[in-house]
Amino acid sequence: MTVSDPIADMLTRIRNAVMVRHDAVLIPASRMKLAIAKILKEEGFVNDYEVLKGKPHRVIKMRLKYDESNRPVLSALERVSKPGLRVYVERKEIPRVSGGLGVAIVSTSKGVMTGQQARRQGLGGELLCYVL
Repeated sequence: MTVSDPIADMLTRIRNAVMVRHDAVLIPASRMKLAIAKILKEEGFVNDYEVLKGKPHRVIKMRLKYDESNRPVLSALERVSKPGLRVYVERKEIPRVSGGLGVAIVSTSKGVMTGQQARRQGLGGELLCYVL
């Protein structure tokens, strides 16, 4: 099945899995999705992820993270730049999500990174999503 916005599909799968308290979620793999999964792991929003070699395509298995009282660590995922309306930001325009509690994920010329990393390196790019 072809999806017009694979990143939005990934975020929706994660959002839905968190709402029903699943331990893990399967997502069709791509380089962009792997980069986003890596950022989610580095920032502590998910426990771990792995790439499963499936037929006919590779799949990312992402293990979701919950706190002691079984509340999800991920509270919000919001797609910003969409296929119908791309959102590009300069270094100085990269937003701070919830006063620094959340993360903006930006696709730059040096790869996909957090908004804070892009700001430090003096890079702008496409504002993919917010994670809180």
